[in-house]
Amino acid sequence: MRDLVSRLGAFWKDLWRLSKNDKGAMVGGAVVALYCVVAVIGPYVAHLSRVTNPADAYLPPSLAHPLGTGPLGQDILSELVVGTRPIMEVGILAALMTVSVGVVIGLVSGYLGGFADSVLMRVTDVFLTIPGLALVIVIASLVRTSSPVVLAAILSVTAWAGLARAVRSQALSLRESDFVEAARQQGLPLRNMVGRQLLPNVGPYVAIHFLLDVTGAIYAEVGLFVLGVVPISGTNWGIMIYLAMGQGALFTTKSMLYLFSPMVAIVILQVAFVFFTRVLDALFNPRLRVQ
Repeated sequence: MRDLVSRLGAFWKDLWRLSKNDKGAMVGGAVVALYCVVAVIGPYVAHLSRVTNPADAYLPPSLAHPLGTGPLGQDILSELVVGTRPIMEVGILAALMTVSVGVVIGLVSGYLGGFADSVLMRVTDVFLTIPGLALVIVIASLVRTSSPVVLAAILSVTAWAGLARAVRSQALSLRESDFVEAARQQGLPLRNMVGRQLLPNVGPYVAIHFLLDVTGAIYAEVGLFVLGVVPISGTNWGIMIYLAMGQGALFTTKSMLYLFSPMVAIVILQVAFVFFTRVLDALFNPRLRVQ
């Protein structure tokens, strides 16, 4: 336990040091952190009125409504803030599920080899050949639920396969290493071999892949709401875009702000993730560090 705490402390120290040398990564990390804070406290500080007044629909930006109002007279900024949590929640859950399945299958397949490797990789190949987005849309339209856990599971149903392939390749190169062979001679069980010997060595790649999976899941989640295959429950960025398009936002200017506000929020978050991954690349690959 003490060793783990020491490693985490060294990791955060190196991360902070490299971030100070890369302003883009620092800004990206700050934006991601801000979105996470908004997701946690947003619903408590930005209350959406349950009473709507269509007479106040599409009011222009003002001190009372910094981003104007929506089709039912609701404050766009408050709806945007409250809608951050469900989007981030599903994105992070989907990425965790994707990474968990992909890493376990990839490490076990690469370490065991032989028949187990063949079976696991054939299953992986099947999921790689399935049109992922089409399958996600079909499953979501059949299940018809807005549960974050279920949505995350649907979004990760095929996303893990590419990661499993990549991790398996790294595991194949690691299983003949001296430290792995020494651990094998000690008779360590499979879970220890995979969790303590192989996993730390693929951790950097997995960490970067996790961030990219979060961004991909957010895009896919918003797309499901825009297509209308997920029941409307509460509010989030995808529902805002769906409602704006239903109000003719593509053909009239009155609901443009209601349409573009969540779209801009999504783009800013995606760009922030991309910038933040640069410091992780530099942390795990010294040749990429900014001097």
